[in-house]
Amino acid sequence: MISVRDAVVIGSGLVGLAAAVALARAGLEVTLIGSEERPPDGSGSWDQRIYAISPGSGELLQSLGVWERLRQDRLQAVRTMDIRGDALGSRLEFQAIDSGVEALAWIVESSNLASALWQALDDEPAVDLVIPGRPSRLSVDGEAVTVDVEGNAPVRARLAIGADGASSWVRRTAGLRVSSRAYPQTAIVANFRISGDHGATARQWFRPDGILALLPLPGGVVSMVWSVNTDAASRLLALAPDELEASLEIASGRALGSFSLVTPPATFPLRLLDCPTPVGERLVLVGDAAHNVHPLAGQGMNLGLRDVRDLARVLTERGAERDCGNRVLLRRHARARREDVLATMAVTDGLQHLFSSRVPAVEWLRNAGLSLTGRLPMIRRALARHALA
Repeated sequence: MISVRDAVVIGSGLVGLAAAVALARAGLEVTLIGSEERPPDGSGSWDQRIYAISPGSGELLQSLGVWERLRQDRLQAVRTMDIRGDALGSRLEFQAIDSGVEALAWIVESSNLASALWQALDDEPAVDLVIPGRPSRLSVDGEAVTVDVEGNAPVRARLAIGADGASSWVRRTAGLRVSSRAYPQTAIVANFRISGDHGATARQWFRPDGILALLPLPGGVVSMVWSVNTDAASRLLALAPDELEASLEIASGRALGSFSLVTPPATFPLRLLDCPTPVGERLVLVGDAAHNVHPLAGQGMNLGLRDVRDLARVLTERGAERDCGNRVLLRRHARARREDVLATMAVTDGLQHLFSSRVPAVEWLRNAGLSLTGRLPMIRRALARHALA
């Protein structure tokens, strides 16, 4: 007879790993199923994919024993955020000191965070790994969910957690409703060494051709995230390294001096995705399986980590008598997360549309609004508080 675990996490990406660690630290028996195996140590090269970790997410990672395992020499604090509109003088700036925090965010490479999460997982004997594992069937009875895994024994648990990304197999299999809309943009990411000083500042420009972000990394390196329409993306990708460097220098107003390409550019599509009810019978979605947002605010990973934080809280607040698949608990979690998800979607989607418009009245309004917000400390602090969560 198959034993019943407390939870099975499907998806071994960053949010899935965090969910497995968080639930195990809370005293639950967890099985992790995923296709992503432990990555090799990539400390010798810069990672193209980076994340801005908010102070709130940082506190979660600290509580899970993950933060201290990060390579500190590859971790960069953001002390200032400098946001520019597409009109002269349109600017909004946030300072960590004004919000009473050490940093507005911490920039971390995906491989650095993955390595730290895997190390934390090593310390959790209550986690069983089925990796690589490909789920093939999901069924639910009165007391448990059963996940069939190709080439492995089935896994039974009180709760299935779908952390398997934007194209979630769990979401499709469970038949959970989702709304999705592709943005007419592609994000181009690459790392550059700069001749100037980034000053621990995350810079963003809302430009006529898209949204350009330059995020600070240690050692005089910045990470570029340039979200442009498909045609512009094709032109940028076709540029020789020195041509791309020159284009970036111009686009950034030479704020950081000259650029020298460190990692070749990569691309990923952008879309808005929302699963308004990310819970089903003995099932819940977290991270990109439940929601995708535009990267202009750097909140995608933080949303996923906040899903994990709240799910662990809800599942453990009733003590040893709990049933992790209890529908009341799952709905409580969904309600608690909904406001945060909707607010983040509204801000990111609204800004993307606002700064994509070429209507003159809208162009004036958005730049005037950006400048006005920059002059009103109360509004600026309110926006900063949401970003720090």
